[in-house]
Amino acid sequence: MHCPYCRSTDTRVLDSRVADDGSSIRRRRTCLVDAGGCGKRFTTVELMQLTVLKRSGASEPFVREKAMAGVRKACKGRPVTEDQLACLGQEVEDQLRAEGWAEVPTHEIGLAILAPLRALDEVAYLRFASVYRAFESVDDFEAEIAVLRAERAAESVVEEVAQRPSRDQAPQPVPTG
Repeated sequence: MHCPYCRSTDTRVLDSRVADDGSSIRRRRTCLVDAGGCGKRFTTVELMQLTVLKRSGASEPFVREKAMAGVRKACKGRPVTEDQLACLGQEVEDQLRAEGWAEVPTHEIGLAILAPLRALDEVAYLRFASVYRAFESVDDFEAEIAVLRAERAAESVVEEVAQRPSRDQAPQPVPTG
């Protein structure tokens, strides 16, 4: 580890702590004066390296931008901002890390993208799903749209029930007398 102040390679770890729900390690370090360093202290954070296991069997490091390239194409012409795409990419990466994957199959990356993309924009979701799930006909689109409509109808019923006053909250009759 190079000291960020003097670039010396002789540093020592003073303290290590697990951070971010176990997905990273925070280390407090000092640059060693005895070895010609500056003696300053600094903090490093170590993250687990996600590796993508491709269909061919080859592995390569996970690159968020590469994973989001297909999502960006699906969102073309849609009212989706770059900030929203960045948040979606972060959410997908966080989900993959939280699941503890050492090597993530490409199929799992696609699955991790689908739910947050559907919440972001249903048209972009259908575009992405059509490629990811290899839709072959209009029937595939119709089936997916039927699922979306059924979920939307179920959500509206739940919201309607939640907005109704409960029996405990119903107004009590006022005694006359």
